[in-house]
Amino acid sequence: MLVLYETPAGLALFKVLDDSKLSSPDDIHKDFETPQAANKAVKLKAFAKFENTTDALSAATALVEGKISKNLKKFLSAEITGKDLSDTLAVGDAKLAAAITKKMGFKVVSDNAVNELFRGIRSQLSSLITGLAESDMNAMILGLSHSLSRYKLKFSPDKVDTMIIQAIALLDDLDKELNTYSMRAKEWYGWHFPELAKIIVDNVAFAKTVKAMGVRTNAASTDFSAILPSDIEQSLKDAAEISMGTEISDEDIENITYLCDQIVSIADYRAQLFEYLKNRMAAIAPNLTALVGELVGARLISHAGSLLNLAKQPASTVQILGAEKALFRALKSKHATPKYGLIFHASLVGQAGPKIKGKIARTISTKASLAIRCDALGEGETPEIGVEQRAKVEARLRQLEGKAVRATNASAAKGKQPHKAAEPLAAASSYNPASDMVIDGDAPAKKDKKDKKEKKEKKEKKEKKDKEQDSERKSKKRQADSDAEADAGEVKEKKKKKKTKDE
Repeated sequence: MLVLYETPAGLALFKVLDDSKLSSPDDIHKDFETPQAANKAVKLKAFAKFENTTDALSAATALVEGKISKNLKKFLSAEITGKDLSDTLAVGDAKLAAAITKKMGFKVVSDNAVNELFRGIRSQLSSLITGLAESDMNAMILGLSHSLSRYKLKFSPDKVDTMIIQAIALLDDLDKELNTYSMRAKEWYGWHFPELAKIIVDNVAFAKTVKAMGVRTNAASTDFSAILPSDIEQSLKDAAEISMGTEISDEDIENITYLCDQIVSIADYRAQLFEYLKNRMAAIAPNLTALVGELVGARLISHAGSLLNLAKQPASTVQILGAEKALFRALKSKHATPKYGLIFHASLVGQAGPKIKGKIARTISTKASLAIRCDALGEGETPEIGVEQRAKVEARLRQLEGKAVRATNASAAKGKQPHKAAEPLAAASSYNPASDMVIDGDAPAKKDKKDKKEKKEKKEKKEKKDKEQDSERKSKKRQADSDAEADAGEVKEKKKKKKTKDE
């Protein structure tokens, strides 16, 4: 049997001197207890040293992925020839063994006995490969491990989502800064031209207008066609002639213009950053992006910490990500828990009516959970699953909207409101025999019983109302009698005083 052993220094091919010892894997370690015993068990047949670290790294990465590198293919083709083709080749990795069997046609084995054999060779490697010191081998192991780790860090899909997390955080910071700067510019320039903030609502357009105009007296001679529509431009020029603002100096205008420059530059950088984030999301999480959009998907990834962490979360957690405070407050006070968190800002939730937003949020979170797992753990790079799941959510939305229309029409008919043409349902269909139902023969009797119950309730309500009115009349009569007695007592008292005074 031949043994293929990969080392950081090169590829080694050993010959097992006694194949019968492999029949008892538990006893193989006894043949490698000393260097002399190891040399009697296996013998080095060939050794191909790597020329540089790049060759070693390519061989190691191919081994990790279970593929045959060019150096390995060349080495095996050169060393295993003639009578050696009948020998079995022992390989430590099962994926690599399958690849060698498929591409090169060798008899390859990879089992428990081979693992014990590899363990024994590793323990006595310095004595089996002559001319390779143990200190040099340790240095090569360290260098290769660093190179391999650097390669994995560079190309690992788990680490690329760090760019998305940083980009969405910076995008939110830019939005806050842009709003703060714009509010400051409007308040500052408002002392000179207060009407401008009501005419131009957009922050960037406001900053560009102030830059182009300067003081309001220049409005009539300034061309705003590249910034504003014609109707807003005319309104601006009319307001500048009758403005109630105060006069400001050239130094004030200079500082305000510099602030407007900052606003315009931040807005341009924000647009560039959003385009970068859009491209990164399309590359890293295409299915999630197709379902909920770039911003919502990036915020979900940022909140979870990474795409892989988000893929581990169930759909119920994805639904309320971002509403943790509300959730724990509701659990503590035993109130209703929140229906949605960050996923509320998805376009499909925004399209839903107020009564069905919770159901749509639950549906989207279920489909988003599948899309996230396909992005994180799947091998595809196309948004096919996300587009398919979005179509299902849209169909569910139309179904729920149709039910809401049907319920509205039923409630209107029950309330005896004026007749109104009902809106057509989303999925109108022809006669469906499966929707027929058989009326129970006891239905009229149940209806009579219900009518009697309603008459009885009406009678009880009327009697109760009559009793309340009767008691109210009696209380008013008693009050009137008491008032009359009080008046009579006062008259009597006055007469008595008058009589006493006359006497």
